[in-house]
Amino acid sequence: MRLLVTGGAGYVGSVCSHVLVEAGHEVTVLDDLSTGNRGAVPEQAKLVVGDIDDSADEVLAGGDFDGVLHFAARSLVGESVEKPDVYWHHNFVSTLKLLDAMRAHGVNSLVFSSTAATYGEPAEVPITEDFPTAPTNPYGATKLAIDHLITSYAAAFGLGATSLRYFNVAGAHGAVGESREVETHLIPLVLQVALGQREKIFIFGDDYPTEDGTAVRDYIHIRDLADAHLLALTTNEPGRHRIFNLGSGDGYSVRQVIETCREVTGHPIPAEVAPRRAGDPAVLVASSERIKEELGWNPTRTDLPRIVADAWAFTKDLDAAAYRAGKA
Repeated sequence: MRLLVTGGAGYVGSVCSHVLVEAGHEVTVLDDLSTGNRGAVPEQAKLVVGDIDDSADEVLAGGDFDGVLHFAARSLVGESVEKPDVYWHHNFVSTLKLLDAMRAHGVNSLVFSSTAATYGEPAEVPITEDFPTAPTNPYGATKLAIDHLITSYAAAFGLGATSLRYFNVAGAHGAVGESREVETHLIPLVLQVALGQREKIFIFGDDYPTEDGTAVRDYIHIRDLADAHLLALTTNEPGRHRIFNLGSGDGYSVRQVIETCREVTGHPIPAEVAPRRAGDPAVLVASSERIKEELGWNPTRTDLPRIVADAWAFTKDLDAAAYRAGKA
């Protein structure tokens, strides 16, 4: 298939691009490189540097594309609260323009990178796709609005689409992994302490109603996630919009993650308890039974030591400047 991957220089988008290329597909990456890394884009893929507003229509007009995988988005929760206008434009309005460009050029298959933030703070776990959606920040609200947008386009225009709601993604796929100028995710932050780039890691709250008092989260390996995208793409049905959760089904506490990082890296990794962050639920764990039953998705890299080891192998050898510039 000939595929357009928006945001294909970012963490998830770049790994998915590599997996698509490895599966024999022809990939064009559209990314403005504002947060993505040029060096993460597969050599076999065509890179178009630009944003969706200015470039999507032109790119789609230039070839007979079979589908689009849409990862391009701003995704920092705190920033979305401070700059909701930026998030509504960059996430929602740009996606509307992308869908219109797809219609104009006869591209009828879409896989959308959604998020568990659409559920807000659920009252119980594991979270299924039938849970109420109640995002607590503009980032989650824009992603939920896009899901509604896609549903209406599928019903009215015959679009075949799948939204994949991620929980916590980590790990690496060989030489492609997680590297951002502004990092907010736990595992890469802990690994930065192991590398001496940070003095210590903060544990935000140790008085949650969990086994060790720290918050529990569901972690999914990036390669298992990429496999789910390929499955979704190859099973899209015209006029139908499917929504699937992606997680491991297991929960690990913050202390468990830190201890696993100590064991994998061989570094002590100092940790300090800090006050809870507002809005952090005690436990977030996904149910991925629907995608397993309907698509046969079978995650095989769900153990935390494997996830951390793959992330560590990438992180310790990373030259971030070269990765960003495409010289890795």
